[in-house]
Amino acid sequence: MPEPAIRKRGNPNWGKPASFAGHATEFEMQIMKLHLTPENYIRSADLRSWCEENKNRCYIPEWLLKAWNITVNADLSGAA
Repeated sequence: MPEPAIRKRGNPNWGKPASFAGHATEFEMQIMKLHLTPENYIRSADLRSWCEENKNRCYIPEWLLKAWNITVNADLSGAA
């Protein structure tokens, strides 16, 4: 008679780097497209241009917005 299968408990991916396949933000897709590392974000004119165009539509890290002195419209609801 075969031995009963042992049920493993817990998350098998615990401690492994997160995979963003299929869950990347627009910002993450842009940095992948531009082949940038976090160290190169600030120096990228293409990324800065994209961020200025999409600042009110997409997530952009706050530290990057501050570094470029880009302000985001906090009230996009249109309600006044």
